[in-house]
Amino acid sequence: MKIFNAHQIYQADKSTIQKEGIKSDELMERAATQLFEWMHSRLRGTKVNIKLFCGIGNNGGDGLVLARKLNEHGYSTEVYVVNYSDKRSEDFLLNLERLKEQKVWPDFINIESDLPQITLNDIVVDAIFGIGLNRPPDDWVGNLIQHINASQAFVLSVDVPSGLPVDRSPWEAEFVIRASYVLSFQVPKLVFFLPETGVYVNQWEILDIGLDQDFIAKTDVDYELIGRPEVLPIYRPRLKFSHKGIYGHSVIIGGSYGKIGAVQLAANASLSVGSGLVTAFVPKCGYDSLQTAIPEVMVLTGSREKCISEIEIPFEPSVVGIGIGIGQDDDTVSAFSAFLKKVDTPMVIDADGLNMLSQNPEMLKDVPNLSVLTPHPKELERLIGRWSSDFEKLEKTKAFASKYNLVVVIKGAHTVTIYNGKGYVNTTGNPGMATAGSGDVLTGMITGLIAQGYSSVKAAIFGVYLHGLAGDLAVPSTGYEALKASILVEHIGNAYSELFRQPEMEQKDNAQ
Repeated sequence: MKIFNAHQIYQADKSTIQKEGIKSDELMERAATQLFEWMHSRLRGTKVNIKLFCGIGNNGGDGLVLARKLNEHGYSTEVYVVNYSDKRSEDFLLNLERLKEQKVWPDFINIESDLPQITLNDIVVDAIFGIGLNRPPDDWVGNLIQHINASQAFVLSVDVPSGLPVDRSPWEAEFVIRASYVLSFQVPKLVFFLPETGVYVNQWEILDIGLDQDFIAKTDVDYELIGRPEVLPIYRPRLKFSHKGIYGHSVIIGGSYGKIGAVQLAANASLSVGSGLVTAFVPKCGYDSLQTAIPEVMVLTGSREKCISEIEIPFEPSVVGIGIGIGQDDDTVSAFSAFLKKVDTPMVIDADGLNMLSQNPEMLKDVPNLSVLTPHPKELERLIGRWSSDFEKLEKTKAFASKYNLVVVIKGAHTVTIYNGKGYVNTTGNPGMATAGSGDVLTGMITGLIAQGYSSVKAAIFGVYLHGLAGDLAVPSTGYEALKASILVEHIGNAYSELFRQPEMEQKDNAQ
């Protein structure tokens, strides 16, 4: 699903209006009708007081239309117009008159007004600011937003939480609505998924308001949201007449004294995701444990007991996953540097592999093209430098990935895969995956997918999705706190199965 910026959303509105020969207020009516239907289907028959806070732009106009429809169906409503400017949109004014025709008279809130009382049992509809916000809210409006947040009432935001710009970080963190639920028109917004701004969105849902599908399909975007519909076309089904040689040979290089478990997790994940063959290259101290723990994995060792001091692979692997648990001994750094110079095979580089690159940036030029780097935030900072906002982080990562022709996987709650100036935002995963070894599993999965012939970027997108899905499938039986990395590996097969679960089967299961 495409993620539009503010300009693209305005253009989609404009294209729809022109193509369908409608007026802008008709599109507003359509959008607000979807808002009302969503609320009405959940509140039907419920005695509840709904307080609508409407700005004086088009987002406020959506709120006024919603207020009119709620009033028509007998809901108890109180409407407040947040009078933050002398300028008003035409559609706001039109719908204000339509609301007054129903004998509904909004209260106007300005800088001198007392803050309205909001109880825990109220439902608040936030329609103060929309995607057009281009400056920080005035202090008195910010105080109103803080008042709404402090009420602990259920807050439903129209399109975006008020005070949250869609193409940059907030000016004032405290002047942003913390929405219980966001009903976003037609497309999601990038700010829903970034650590700095996603905290303002508890849950969100897309409402289809019938924007021009041709325009949406033809418009290039900087970011896409990756869910099941986007992942299914990536999947490469296995052939009936096939053998292990068709599905590649992964090599997992890593481990040091006390950190062999990282390689076990990555190698096991590579097997479980479908790599035809997997060989682990470890120091001598890892030989016995690997041979015992994973009999399906072949093992090579270096000459040193506790760390890797040279890397010699006596065959040409399909792909190399490297860095997990490897440490940063001086000899290990030298071995890694020498290995980069002589290998053209795509790599998946994680953990200390990334740290060695950041401490020895001259080594980056030797990283094979289309290799995949999988940093967590601190590892990313070491590679690209500090950033002032999540938006700057993304731009700096794009520049870094383009400079070295790499795929960069920014791990987090919504992992973002960056390649060729574009970002792919993942939708699976949960807080239970914030545990030791989870990244090692991801490294092994991406490595195993590349071995099978997936391109580096598709392997990263697909691997991240499957990794998160495995976690989501595991959590009902473990809870967040008890979810271990080894359990993620056990659920990779279930994640594959879930991709092809039929909707009718889901309905049957729910009925039971």
